[in-house]
Amino acid sequence: MAGKLLKMKFNDYKPLREVIFNTLKEAIIMGELKPGERLMEVQLAEKMGVSRTPVREAIRKLELEGLAHIIPRKGAQVADLSVKDIMDVLEVRAALDALATSLSAVRITDEELQMLKHVHSQFASYVEKDNLSGLVKKDVEFHEIIYKSSRNDRLIQIASNLREQVYRFRVIYLKDYISPKEIVKEHLDIYEAIAARDTQRASETAQRHIRNQEIAIVSSFKKHDKE
Repeated sequence: MAGKLLKMKFNDYKPLREVIFNTLKEAIIMGELKPGERLMEVQLAEKMGVSRTPVREAIRKLELEGLAHIIPRKGAQVADLSVKDIMDVLEVRAALDALATSLSAVRITDEELQMLKHVHSQFASYVEKDNLSGLVKKDVEFHEIIYKSSRNDRLIQIASNLREQVYRFRVIYLKDYISPKEIVKEHLDIYEAIAARDTQRASETAQRHIRNQEIAIVSSFKKHDKE
């Protein structure tokens, strides 16, 4: 069990079950709790210094978000990641990103464009420092600026429903399956297409970016299964 589970970030304004939920969710997303790993209430409660009740409530919420499975008579475990899961989520993400980026090319403000360029530079800096948490944070920010600048609230809402699953895949591919320097180049291509107000190019580069993630992760999963 990951040692980080002992380091909860207590917040006077949040119920204990929310603090536990956020701690467990981060551990799953960051890969500290592995797919298929059991989530044993007693052990988790002891490690986190809390009672079983808020742990049980947190696990149920993790199940609702697709991050855990509760198996009758066996208990809870971290949700597995299958090739189909990855393909399903990233196929949807590719379509959403293509639309968001094409809309951004038309609707982004000069201030947002400058922010996008700045975040891209920060991402590149974290690549040189080999800082995974920084990479993940700036990758999220980069794409959030694009979605916000699309000015389409429904599109933003749909994308947010996939957020946790996408975040989990984002950590996986940044950590294990793709060179971050390739992502720097792809982000630059996306930025330049938006800056040029070229909707078709923006759509194509965004879709290619996600497609490359899918290819890298799926091929690595299949290779691992054969070993």
